[in-house]
Amino acid sequence: MNNSSQVRVRFAPSPTGHLHVGNARTALFNWLFARQAGGVMVLRIEDTDVERSEARFEGQLLDDLKWMGLDWDEGPDVGGPYGPYRQSDRLAMYHEQAERLLREGNAYLCFCSQEELERDRAEKLANQLPPVYSGNCRALDPAEAQQRRASGEAAAIRLRIPEHPIRFHDIVHGAVEFSNEVVSDPIILRSTGIPVYNYVVVVDDALMKITHVIRGDDHLSNTPKQVALYEALGWPVPQFAHLSTILGSDRERLSKRHGATSIANFREMGVLPEALMNYLALLGWAPSGGTREIFTPEELKKEFSLQRVTPSPAVFDMEKLYWLNRHYIKQSPPERIEKLAEPYFVRAGLLPAKPDERIRKWFEKIVALLVPSVDRLEQLPERAALIFQYDAAAAANSPENADVWAAPKTNEVLEEFAQLAGSDAAPLTPERFKTIMNEVKTMTGAKGKELFHPVRVALTGSHSGPEFDKLIPILEEGSLLELPRHVMSVRQRLDRLLTKSKADPSSD
Repeated sequence: MNNSSQVRVRFAPSPTGHLHVGNARTALFNWLFARQAGGVMVLRIEDTDVERSEARFEGQLLDDLKWMGLDWDEGPDVGGPYGPYRQSDRLAMYHEQAERLLREGNAYLCFCSQEELERDRAEKLANQLPPVYSGNCRALDPAEAQQRRASGEAAAIRLRIPEHPIRFHDIVHGAVEFSNEVVSDPIILRSTGIPVYNYVVVVDDALMKITHVIRGDDHLSNTPKQVALYEALGWPVPQFAHLSTILGSDRERLSKRHGATSIANFREMGVLPEALMNYLALLGWAPSGGTREIFTPEELKKEFSLQRVTPSPAVFDMEKLYWLNRHYIKQSPPERIEKLAEPYFVRAGLLPAKPDERIRKWFEKIVALLVPSVDRLEQLPERAALIFQYDAAAAANSPENADVWAAPKTNEVLEEFAQLAGSDAAPLTPERFKTIMNEVKTMTGAKGKELFHPVRVALTGSHSGPEFDKLIPILEEGSLLELPRHVMSVRQRLDRLLTKSKADPSSD
């Protein structure tokens, strides 16, 4: 499993907040690359930011990744040969390698105070020069510097950047070169003993045998410092692939102001994991041959290629995600969607917390009726308002229904329908409803919209909606169930509407 030629990638989130779209796509691309190559996926927790890192965020990160369908071969929860897999447990390794760099002359002690560094930076900016470190401590005698540190003087450790351009090849961006003057000598270990990000990530990646570093292009400017560290430590430099930025619809960097951006948000909205995986895969990656857009996880693993990742920014299109989600909702087994939809109805006070078998069977019909009209599962309770929240006053007085009420045959149609529907106590089945409507048509001469719209408005409050033959049984059966919110039967709705004074909607 750990031979030197095997592909090894890592996803290394910080547990300082929720998993967002950009990081989730990075995790996905690492996973697809590893799985296609038969390689190893490593999960590493970068928790050296002690003040902001929280265990609850780590738990949420792992849960969100698993929900998306991702797994890993090594990590804090599964172990592995190159652990520990939390940076907070690896501090001794960072100190050990920093001292080695000092001994070998590839790093030096820096005694500059924060005030001195800030003053020097401000002067450079005022003179329109790059705000890089002046190299003030670079030429200090190492023995003298060690004595000063031993006597208690605070000192950071800086990497000695080589005096030549730093070059590397990026799979997405091609050949990249940075002048050593703009990199300057970075601190790797602060005077407090806390290591910095650009240093620890190199130690971790090298000791964990990572062969490919796939991450966001906001890290591109960090890479020359990291390449210099690999070379100073005598370790092989991994291959890099920096993924493009994700933008909102306004072509600004995706953020909370664009709406949902965290995986937790999408889960709460009722976006299916396979829809989100499919959509994230298309952000900055193009499949070969044609314009195909729907891929199962297995198909993505076969098709994915870093060579087809584009450096151009990707625009997050919420409507495209919803389109994919509709596809996957319709493709899913009904029992799965019913199970996922149930909590939304419980929270809305429409179903009891523990529905009995009779209610569940009835609920199956509601989901089947409404699912074709939703983008995400959270919309289902709102779509179900026509079942649970009949309002005769609203039906009678809504401006949207004015044309229906003004039609010449509306009153006659409703009176005949009410008389026939209430003529006996027999259940109003779809078949009986159809027979009644045919009789109303014969007796009134109404047909098409002038026949069906009045009845639909009377029963649902709207002149558009689901098919009557599916809706009628739901209303009739629901009116007999013990539910948190009573469902009115067809007769109850007609009685309520026909006794309602249109001039006084408050009389309800």
